Amino acid sequence: MANNLLAAFDHRIDGLSWMAPATKEQAKAKLKTLRVGVGYPDSWRDYAGLVIRRDDSLGNHWRAGEWEYHHQLAKLGRRVDRGEWWMTPQTVNALNLPLQNGLNFAAAILDPPFFDPKADAAANYGATGATIGHEISHSFDNSGAEFNAQGKLANWWTPEYAAHFKAASQQLVEQFNRYEPLPGLHVNGEQTLGENIADVAGLFAAYDAYKLSLHGKELPVIEGLTGDQRFFLAYAQSWREKIRDAALRSRIITNEHAPARERAQTVRNIDAWYDVYAVKPGEKLYLESNGRVRIW
Repeated sequence: MANNLLAAFDHRIDGLSWMAPATKEQAKAKLKTLRVGVGYPDSWRDYAGLVIRRDDSLGNHWRAGEWEYHHQLAKLGRRVDRGEWWMTPQTVNALNLPLQNGLNFAAAILDPPFFDPKADAAANYGATGATIGHEISHSFDNSGAEFNAQGKLANWWTPEYAAHFKAASQQLVEQFNRYEPLPGLHVNGEQTLGENIADVAGLFAAYDAYKLSLHGKELPVIEGLTGDQRFFLAYAQSWREKIRDAALRSRIITNEHAPARERAQTVRNIDAWYDVYAVKPGEKLYLESNGRVRIW
């Protein structure tokens, strides 16, 4: 799946009319050297010397913090370990690591409803495929542009391309500013922009990769749903959550991610979604074509 997502991004970069050939080559170089870690690290960190006691939880906390501090200090003057992981396999999360030009997808996010080895391509690409695409796209957003294919600080965008990217992104800012998860409290489109860009780009690429995986064939209808319908349904299901209003309010104010319900509405920017579900003008989630955001 990751390989198909990388291929989809490569193809999408080729189709960018606003990016010059030389800049496209640098973007492709980042893709080519992107290191994808799935499940767990190839080599495990050595915790020798870290003392953990059953009857001393506070002491465990202090000693673990001190141990981690010295672990990070020991990296000074050494080469970056591109295979290092920054979360445990038991963490339900995925990361983009700009200094390593790498991605991590922890084992815990590779369980339903995100990924199911027994499910078909539609379900898996709609959920986990979109997550993979989301993390890949961070390598090419306003932050990722500051790191080259070797993970070094080196902005490979010209001022002209950065200005174009910012102008295109403003449309997404305004789209999310209109969302009102709680009465009187709107999403901050500027605060959540980087993650919203990654959601849009990731879903576009996931749909392309899903189609690529079928090799020109169509999946059968299951329980009245076509493969394409199951793809977008899986994306929506991956964002299901239960959250108290107080926690949601805190998240809206402080977090760089939009709430899950609003992130699920990323489909409003994908032309294929309108065709698949016959979404018509006047319906709640309908967006006019010129209001749909296409960045990558």
